[in-house]
Amino acid sequence: MDKLEQLRTECLGCQKCGLCETRNHVVFGVGNPDAEVLFIGEGPGEQEDLKGEPFVGRAGKLLDDMLSIIYLDRSRIYIANMVKCRPPGNRDPLNTEQAACADWLRRQIEIINPKIIVCLGRIAAMAFIKPDFKITKEHGQFFTDEAGRSVMALYHPAALLRDPRRRPETFEDLKRLEAEIRSRCAHTY
Repeated sequence: MDKLEQLRTECLGCQKCGLCETRNHVVFGVGNPDAEVLFIGEGPGEQEDLKGEPFVGRAGKLLDDMLSIIYLDRSRIYIANMVKCRPPGNRDPLNTEQAACADWLRRQIEIINPKIIVCLGRIAAMAFIKPDFKITKEHGQFFTDEAGRSVMALYHPAALLRDPRRRPETFEDLKRLEAEIRSRCAHTY
Protein backbone atom coordinates (compact mmCIF):
# COMPACT_ATOMS: atom_id res chain seq x y z
CA MET A 1 0.00 0.00 0.00
CA ASP A 2 1.42 3.39 -0.93
CA LYS A 3 1.90 6.12 1.67
CA LEU A 4 -1.05 8.27 0.62
CA GLU A 5 -3.45 5.32 0.62
CA GLN A 6 -2.13 4.22 4.01
CA LEU A 7 -2.70 7.73 5.37
CA ARG A 8 -6.21 7.74 3.89
CA THR A 9 -6.99 4.43 5.60
CA GLU A 10 -5.81 5.84 8.95
CA CYS A 11 -7.79 9.04 8.45
CA LEU A 12 -11.05 7.20 7.74
CA GLY A 13 -11.16 6.09 11.38
CA CYS A 14 -10.35 9.51 12.83
CA GLN A 15 -12.17 10.56 16.00
CA LYS A 16 -9.96 13.51 17.01
CA CYS A 17 -12.85 16.00 17.23
CA GLY A 18 -16.63 16.14 17.50
CA LEU A 19 -17.15 16.29 13.72
CA CYS A 20 -16.75 12.51 13.64
CA GLU A 21 -20.12 12.21 15.43
CA THR A 22 -22.12 13.96 12.69
CA ARG A 23 -20.29 12.94 9.50
CA ASN A 24 -21.46 10.48 6.89
CA HIS A 25 -18.01 10.13 5.33
CA VAL A 26 -14.48 11.31 5.93
CA VAL A 27 -13.56 13.39 2.89
CA PHE A 28 -9.84 12.70 2.60
CA GLY A 29 -9.00 14.07 -0.84
CA VAL A 30 -8.84 13.07 -4.50
CA GLY A 31 -6.61 13.43 -7.50
CA ASN A 32 -3.16 12.66 -8.71
CA PRO A 33 -0.91 11.56 -5.81
CA ASP A 34 2.08 12.92 -7.78
CA ALA A 35 0.42 16.28 -8.47
CA GLU A 36 2.57 19.38 -8.63
CA VAL A 37 -0.47 21.51 -7.76
CA LEU A 38 -2.55 21.02 -4.61
CA PHE A 39 -5.89 22.78 -4.10
CA ILE A 40 -7.05 23.13 -0.49
CA GLY A 41 -10.60 24.03 0.55
CA GLU A 42 -11.90 24.63 4.04
CA GLY A 43 -14.07 21.57 4.56
CA PRO A 44 -16.69 19.30 3.03
CA GLY A 45 -20.21 20.49 2.37
CA GLU A 46 -23.37 18.41 2.36
CA GLN A 47 -22.81 16.74 -1.03
CA GLU A 48 -19.17 16.03 -0.23
CA ASP A 49 -20.13 14.46 3.09
CA LEU A 50 -22.68 12.24 1.36
CA LYS A 51 -20.29 11.12 -1.41
CA GLY A 52 -16.98 11.16 0.49
CA GLU A 53 -15.25 13.29 -2.16
CA PRO A 54 -14.30 16.99 -2.14
CA PHE A 55 -16.01 19.53 -4.38
CA VAL A 56 -18.79 17.44 -5.93
CA GLY A 57 -21.76 19.80 -5.55
CA ARG A 58 -22.45 23.05 -7.40
CA ALA A 59 -19.18 24.52 -6.13
CA GLY A 60 -17.36 21.43 -7.41
CA LYS A 61 -18.87 21.85 -10.86
CA LEU A 62 -17.70 25.47 -10.87
CA LEU A 63 -14.23 24.40 -9.72
CA ASP A 64 -14.09 21.94 -12.64
CA ASP A 65 -15.05 24.80 -14.98
CA MET A 66 -12.36 27.01 -13.43
CA LEU A 67 -9.76 24.28 -13.93
CA SER A 68 -10.77 23.82 -17.56
CA ILE A 69 -10.12 27.52 -18.22
CA ILE A 70 -6.44 26.84 -17.54
CA TYR A 71 -6.40 23.42 -19.24
CA LEU A 72 -6.46 21.36 -16.04
CA ASP A 73 -8.70 18.65 -14.68
CA ARG A 74 -8.79 16.54 -11.53
CA SER A 75 -6.44 13.94 -13.01
CA ARG A 76 -3.58 16.48 -12.99
CA ILE A 77 -4.04 18.02 -9.54
CA TYR A 78 -4.89 16.94 -6.02
CA ILE A 79 -7.78 18.40 -4.00
CA ALA A 80 -7.99 18.26 -0.20
CA ASN A 81 -9.62 20.21 2.62
CA MET A 82 -8.49 21.77 5.87
CA VAL A 83 -10.92 19.57 7.79
CA LYS A 84 -11.92 16.12 6.62
CA CYS A 85 -15.45 16.03 8.06
CA ARG A 86 -18.39 18.35 7.39
CA PRO A 87 -19.00 21.08 9.96
CA PRO A 88 -22.73 21.10 10.82
CA GLY A 89 -24.74 23.48 8.64
CA ASN A 90 -21.67 24.16 6.49
CA ARG A 91 -20.36 26.61 9.10
CA ASP A 92 -16.69 27.59 9.07
CA PRO A 93 -14.54 24.94 10.75
CA LEU A 94 -13.65 25.88 14.32
CA ASN A 95 -10.00 26.43 15.23
CA THR A 96 -10.10 23.28 17.38
CA GLU A 97 -11.43 21.27 14.42
CA GLN A 98 -8.75 22.69 12.12
CA ALA A 99 -6.10 21.82 14.72
CA ALA A 100 -7.45 18.27 15.05
CA CYS A 101 -7.16 17.77 11.27
CA ALA A 102 -3.92 19.69 10.74
CA ASP A 103 -1.72 16.62 10.96
CA TRP A 104 -3.72 14.78 8.28
CA LEU A 105 -3.28 17.68 5.87
CA ARG A 106 0.37 18.22 6.81
CA ARG A 107 1.09 14.57 6.06
CA GLN A 108 -0.84 14.74 2.76
CA ILE A 109 1.31 17.71 1.74
CA GLU A 110 4.50 15.90 2.73
CA ILE A 111 3.57 12.85 0.66
CA ILE A 112 2.29 14.72 -2.40
CA ASN A 113 5.02 17.38 -2.16
CA PRO A 114 3.40 19.89 -4.53
CA LYS A 115 5.24 22.86 -6.02
CA ILE A 116 2.14 25.07 -5.82
CA ILE A 117 -0.64 25.24 -3.24
CA VAL A 118 -3.89 26.98 -4.15
CA CYS A 119 -6.06 27.96 -1.20
CA LEU A 120 -9.74 28.00 -2.07
CA GLY A 121 -11.17 30.75 0.10
CA ARG A 122 -10.30 32.79 3.14
CA ILE A 123 -10.16 30.00 5.74
CA ALA A 124 -7.47 28.03 3.90
CA ALA A 125 -5.57 31.22 3.02
CA MET A 126 -5.49 32.27 6.67
CA ALA A 127 -3.96 28.92 7.57
CA PHE A 128 -1.45 28.67 4.72
CA ILE A 129 -0.54 32.24 3.84
CA LYS A 130 -1.04 34.41 6.93
CA PRO A 131 -3.55 34.67 9.78
CA ASP A 132 -4.80 38.12 8.75
CA PHE A 133 -5.21 37.25 5.05
CA LYS A 134 -7.81 39.43 3.32
CA ILE A 135 -9.31 37.48 0.43
CA THR A 136 -10.85 40.58 -1.18
CA LYS A 137 -7.48 42.34 -1.32
CA GLU A 138 -4.91 39.55 -1.62
CA HIS A 139 -6.53 36.92 -3.87
CA GLY A 140 -4.41 36.01 -6.87
CA GLN A 141 -1.12 37.09 -5.25
CA PHE A 142 1.68 34.58 -4.82
CA PHE A 143 3.42 34.01 -1.52
CA THR A 144 6.25 31.58 -0.72
CA ASP A 145 5.94 29.08 2.13
CA GLU A 146 8.76 27.75 4.32
CA ALA A 147 9.35 24.87 1.88
CA GLY A 148 9.74 27.23 -1.08
CA ARG A 149 6.35 26.44 -2.59
CA SER A 150 4.28 29.08 -4.34
CA VAL A 151 1.02 29.62 -2.46
CA MET A 152 -1.92 31.68 -3.67
CA ALA A 153 -5.60 32.07 -2.82
CA LEU A 154 -8.61 32.14 -5.09
CA TYR A 155 -12.15 32.99 -4.13
CA HIS A 156 -13.89 29.82 -2.99
CA PRO A 157 -16.16 28.51 -5.76
CA ALA A 158 -19.15 28.72 -3.37
CA ALA A 159 -18.42 32.43 -2.89
CA LEU A 160 -18.38 32.88 -6.67
CA LEU A 161 -21.78 31.20 -6.88
CA ARG A 162 -23.10 33.69 -4.31
CA ASP A 163 -21.39 36.70 -5.94
CA PRO A 164 -20.83 36.20 -9.69
CA ARG A 165 -19.41 39.76 -9.94
CA ARG A 166 -16.12 38.31 -8.60
CA ARG A 167 -15.73 35.99 -11.60
CA PRO A 168 -13.81 38.40 -13.89
CA GLU A 169 -11.10 38.96 -11.27
CA THR A 170 -11.01 35.21 -10.59
CA PHE A 171 -10.44 34.64 -14.31
CA GLU A 172 -7.39 36.93 -14.07
CA ASP A 173 -6.21 35.03 -10.97
CA LEU A 174 -6.54 31.74 -12.87
CA LYS A 175 -4.43 33.10 -15.72
CA ARG A 176 -1.72 34.09 -13.18
CA LEU A 177 -1.94 30.58 -11.73
CA GLU A 178 -1.58 29.07 -15.20
CA ALA A 179 1.58 31.15 -15.81
CA GLU A 180 3.03 30.05 -12.45
CA ILE A 181 2.28 26.40 -13.19
CA ARG A 182 3.93 26.67 -16.61
CA SER A 183 7.05 28.24 -15.08
CA ARG A 184 7.40 25.93 -12.03
CA CYS A 185 5.85 22.60 -12.94
CA ALA A 186 7.42 20.26 -15.47
CA HIS A 187 4.74 17.57 -15.53
CA THR A 188 1.39 19.31 -15.10
CA TYR A 189 0.78 20.20 -18.77
